[in-house]
Amino acid sequence: MATLQVLVVDDEPGIRSGINRILGNYSVGYPFMDEDFDFAMIDAETGEEAIEVLNTKKVDVVLLDNKLPGMDGIEVLEYINKQQFDVAVMMITSFASLDLAIKATRNGAYNFMPKPFTPQELRASIENVAKHLFLKRMTRKMQEEGKQIRFQFLSVLSHELKSPLNAVEGYLKMIQERQFGEQVVDYDKMIERSLARIKGMRNLIMDLLDLTKIESGKKQRKIREIDLADVAKLAIDTLEPYSIQRAVKVKLVTEGNTGLLADQDEMEIVFNNLISNAVKYNRDGGKVTVLLKDLETSLMISVSDTGIGMSAEELETIFQDFVRIKSSKTRDITGSGLGLSIMKKMIDQYNGEIKVESEPDKGTTFTIILPRL
Repeated sequence: MATLQVLVVDDEPGIRSGINRILGNYSVGYPFMDEDFDFAMIDAETGEEAIEVLNTKKVDVVLLDNKLPGMDGIEVLEYINKQQFDVAVMMITSFASLDLAIKATRNGAYNFMPKPFTPQELRASIENVAKHLFLKRMTRKMQEEGKQIRFQFLSVLSHELKSPLNAVEGYLKMIQERQFGEQVVDYDKMIERSLARIKGMRNLIMDLLDLTKIESGKKQRKIREIDLADVAKLAIDTLEPYSIQRAVKVKLVTEGNTGLLADQDEMEIVFNNLISNAVKYNRDGGKVTVLLKDLETSLMISVSDTGIGMSAEELETIFQDFVRIKSSKTRDITGSGLGLSIMKKMIDQYNGEIKVESEPDKGTTFTIILPRL
């Protein structure tokens, strides 16, 4: 049995001893794990003491109170995030609020739990934290050990993410306890954020399933003559509500024969990814130009936008699995980090080529060359 080292950061001795009693003889296990986990506790009364422990000992999970003497919990969380410690953090506070939950999540906390809590609530939360930590470390392992681990990881993740995010559960508990009032309107922000999280998970599941099918070779392809102009128009129409909301104008230009022997579903995924990214990462009032050009022995697809662009360093990573460009400009843009990876793998199946040209604050152009089979 593996043991997770849990750092309990709280200035209340009763809380620390209570957590020790609740988790002292507790273990968790899942069918996809090789072994169960139990827990060993390390106590810290202050934020400064917690940082000293993190710098000198191996810690897996941090249960972190926000209201501490000296450094508060958010400052400790910021330090953990800055140092990129391989830990999962759960905030425990008697001052639970939506603002604190959002701030903690943005600074790297996996979850939050308000005081007072029952033993059942703590154990349920620690189960989710252990699962999260397992999947996070498996992500790293799959990159080191190759595709066999990757297939296992994708299967586990696609199954596990069918349940709502633990963060959504936190919002629902706050609604259930009427922490912000009795009117539904008092919880509009929480409901909106919960729906966004669930939508993001649904999209991630679909992307994971697509990626798993591609890499395992189990995806059935139906190659036939299709008109890519029709596929592009369908993608533009699908994304029209979002482009209207952003005041982004999407223009389709065709030159010559736009027919190609291809799988309709695969081409829809390609165009949906290209055009949705061009709209998402654009500026309000921007433009997107989709160009289909007949090159006789091949067909060129070009999607250009007037958006935030990317640096040379960012361009080197965008086709990797689970990679998303993170900056102040992309903070509120959701995505799985798999769309471009899936698209690249599909283009490779057609022996196609893809290149990207981008300049920060000026825009990006994706160009794909697909040979006519």
